[in-house]
Amino acid sequence: MVASALNLAAPAVTRSLFQPDEIKKLIELYAATPLFHNTPEWIIRDNPYRRPVNSTAVQQLDFNTPLKRAEILGANALAAHRMLLNIYETDLIFLPASDFTGKRNDFASYYSNDNKLLGELIRPTLEAHVFNFLKDEINVTGRWSVEALRSYLQSIIAKHEQSELEICNAVLASADPERACRSLLIQVAGDFLSEASASSRNILGKYGEIQSELFKIVIDDYGYGVHPAKHSTLFENTLSTCGLVSDVHAYWQFYLSSSLALNNYYHYVSRDHSKYFQAIGAIAVAEAMFSHSCREISKMLRTVFGNTVDTYYFDEHFHIDAHHGRMAFDYVVAPAIAKHGDGVIPDIVRGMEELQLLTSISDDDLKAQIAFSDAVGSLKIPAHQIHQRILKGRLRKPNAIHVENRGQSLVTQVLDQDKLYVVESGSLDLVIGHDQSVRLDGGEAIVVPRERLHGIAVVSDECRYQTYDLEN
Repeated sequence: MVASALNLAAPAVTRSLFQPDEIKKLIELYAATPLFHNTPEWIIRDNPYRRPVNSTAVQQLDFNTPLKRAEILGANALAAHRMLLNIYETDLIFLPASDFTGKRNDFASYYSNDNKLLGELIRPTLEAHVFNFLKDEINVTGRWSVEALRSYLQSIIAKHEQSELEICNAVLASADPERACRSLLIQVAGDFLSEASASSRNILGKYGEIQSELFKIVIDDYGYGVHPAKHSTLFENTLSTCGLVSDVHAYWQFYLSSSLALNNYYHYVSRDHSKYFQAIGAIAVAEAMFSHSCREISKMLRTVFGNTVDTYYFDEHFHIDAHHGRMAFDYVVAPAIAKHGDGVIPDIVRGMEELQLLTSISDDDLKAQIAFSDAVGSLKIPAHQIHQRILKGRLRKPNAIHVENRGQSLVTQVLDQDKLYVVESGSLDLVIGHDQSVRLDGGEAIVVPRERLHGIAVVSDECRYQTYDLEN
C-alpha cells in the first residue's frame, strides 16, 4: 500500500535486554496483576483501573514474534493491545466519579512504580508484536516535496468525501440497527472519552512555532478550558442519549482488538518521540478525514434513534475538523518540512498511510462483528449438524471438557479458529455484546467463527460443556 517513491530501509530493530523466555515471564507477571483479573460483571462501572486482560490466555500465547497481517485480529492481538493500552494510559489521569476512598487501592496500584516499570519493560516487545506488520504492508518510495504531499493529501480527502461510509451502511443494514449503532459508539469510546490525550504528548518540550500551532488543535478538543464544550463531554452526552453509560472503559470487555489498535497507534507514535513526524502525518490525515466521517455518523444516528439522540459531538466536528485538517497541514506539517527538510516527508507519509490502514481494518472488523451479531441465532443449526457428525465418528476434532459454576469471573475473548461449543448439562450464555447473549441449554450447541469477540457466562449452578476446534 502506498504513496510513491524514495526507497527507505526499514528502521533498525532495537534489541531487547531480555531473552524471549524472560520477556514471556515478565508479560505473564504483568497480566497477573490483580487489577487486570477477570471481572464479576461484563460492564465495569466507575472504576477506570479495572481492565481484564485474560491472564490465562496470556500464559498460552507467545508475543516475541511480530504478527503477520492475517493474524492481527486473533487472540494474540487482543491480549497484547489490552496490555498496551493499560501501559500507555498510566501516563494519563483517571479518577472515578464517586467513592474514591473505596477505589483508592486500585488507584494506587494502577499508578504504582511497580506497575509502570513492569509495563515499560514489556512495552517494546508488545509494540513490535502488533505494529511491525505495518512495515511490510506499507512501502514509502519516491521523491517527495511539500507540494506533492499536499496534492496527495487532497486526493485522499476528495476520495473520502465522495464516498459513503461503509460502516454506517453496515449499521443501517443490520437486523438490529440500534444495537449495531451502540456497538460502533462503544468501539470509539475508548478514544473519544479521553480525546486528544495521546496526541497531547506532542505538545510537550520546545520546538518553536509549530508546537504552538499543534497546541491550538489540542486546545480546541479540550473546549478551550470550558468543560461543557470539551469534546469528550459532548461525546458523553451522545452516549447517554443512546442508552449507554459514559464511565471511562465501562465497555472494556467489548472493545475489538482493531479498535484498541487504533487507540494504541496514536499512543505508539506520540509516546515515542522518534516517531514525531509519523505522528503529525497521522494527525493531519485523521483531522482532515474526520469531518466527513462525523457528518455521515450524525446522519446515521438520527436515522436510527430519531430526534432523541444528541449528535452535537459529531455536528461540532463538521466544520472544526475541516479547519483542523487545514491547520494541521498548513501550520504543522508544511512548516516542519520547511524547517527540517524533505527527508522527513516519508515519515509523515508513513503516518498518514498507517492510520488509514488501521482505520480500514477497524471498520472491516466491526462490520464482521455486526454480521456475527445478526447471524448468531442461526448458528445453532450447523453446530448441531457438526456435532452429530463428530458423535458418529465422521469428523475427528480436538476437544476440551469444561465444568464451571455460576458466578465465575468473566472475560471476553477471540479465538484463532472456529470453535464449536456443546453444552452437556446445565446452561450458559454466549455473550456477544453488552446487551446481547444466546442461551444454550443441555444438548444445545453453537459455532463461533474465528476472530469474533464473545464471552461465556454460566447461568446454572453448574454447567458441563465441551469445545471443539474446527480449524481446516
